[in-house]
Amino acid sequence: MSKCDYYEVLEVNQNASGTEIKKSYRRLAIQYHPDKNPGDATAESKFKELSEAYAILSDAQKRATYDQFGHAGVNGAGGFSSGGFSGAPFEDIFGDIFGDIFGGGSQRGQRGQRGDDLRYNLTISFEEAAFGTEKNLQLPRKQACETCHGSGARPGTEAQTCSTCRGAGQVRYQQGFFTMTRPCPDCRGKGKIIADPCSDCRGTGQVKSKRTVALKVPAGVEDGIRLKLNGEGDAGSQGAPPGDLYVVLSVEEHSIFTREGQDVICEIPISLVQAALGCDLQVPTLEGKLKLKVPAGTQTGKVFKLSGKGIVALQGRNRRGDQLVILKVEVPTKMNSRQRELLEEFAKESGEDIHPQSKGFFDKVKEMFD
Repeated sequence: MSKCDYYEVLEVNQNASGTEIKKSYRRLAIQYHPDKNPGDATAESKFKELSEAYAILSDAQKRATYDQFGHAGVNGAGGFSSGGFSGAPFEDIFGDIFGDIFGGGSQRGQRGQRGDDLRYNLTISFEEAAFGTEKNLQLPRKQACETCHGSGARPGTEAQTCSTCRGAGQVRYQQGFFTMTRPCPDCRGKGKIIADPCSDCRGTGQVKSKRTVALKVPAGVEDGIRLKLNGEGDAGSQGAPPGDLYVVLSVEEHSIFTREGQDVICEIPISLVQAALGCDLQVPTLEGKLKLKVPAGTQTGKVFKLSGKGIVALQGRNRRGDQLVILKVEVPTKMNSRQRELLEEFAKESGEDIHPQSKGFFDKVKEMFD
């Protein structure tokens, strides 16, 4: 009986990369695996065919031979015999793919479990975000038990090697044509059993405690940014590495300033007289006050740029934003009789010559409707 082309079996073309071959194999192998198709002879046959094709095409030398000579060049290298799969061992070929699904491969030899990652929400001021700051965080977290030094066993005793898996942390079982592995049910994959647990941690090797962690917040951070502190999460079990700490920043709103990227925005109200006659303003910045000369005839919404008075770019310390000062001309809302009289006189004397924007606008309106 002739065999199908290995590339057709894995549903890839002959120019497929190793990554594409592995990805396609993983998808198909999960689909046709005997555990997902119990009693289905067709699925079992398809799975064997997939495994054979992957064993050849995942090996650069075997693939080159197959491309040149076809099945004849790899006869016996990727086929099945009465003794089982004659190519690479099942666990070596499939361990990285099915380890997370069936408990084999990547868990081999694993003892402890990596500690959990932690999250801490930190609120900082607008200025602290702009210039950076340092904080000491009080964190509740799991740490290795000092009494048993994280072993989980009572001092003076030791954890015993699991008799079921003989310390391997895994047990083998037969699944159809293949020999599979899974975490040992007695020691839960640890390889050891604690017969006499530590009284302080109750055999877990961990206790809850508080720890002070120093955090350096860099200049230029924004609201919602996440800082990672490696190894500052919960302690791992049985000597496994600890988790990480993620600090999520929340930046308080400022009473005067707002932020757009690296620029700082500041809106400043000025009077009608100041706008008309011009004036000198004391403008607040993140680093103190600066003098700003406002020319006569300034209109509301006029923007003045103070170069280099913004916020440092987080990824580029030599770059800094600007401060944009937006002037808002306030129209008086409450006037006494004398003030009103003066404004009326001003209106009579002004004419249209001192209102160039208004004159230009209404000239355009007139052109539209005439």
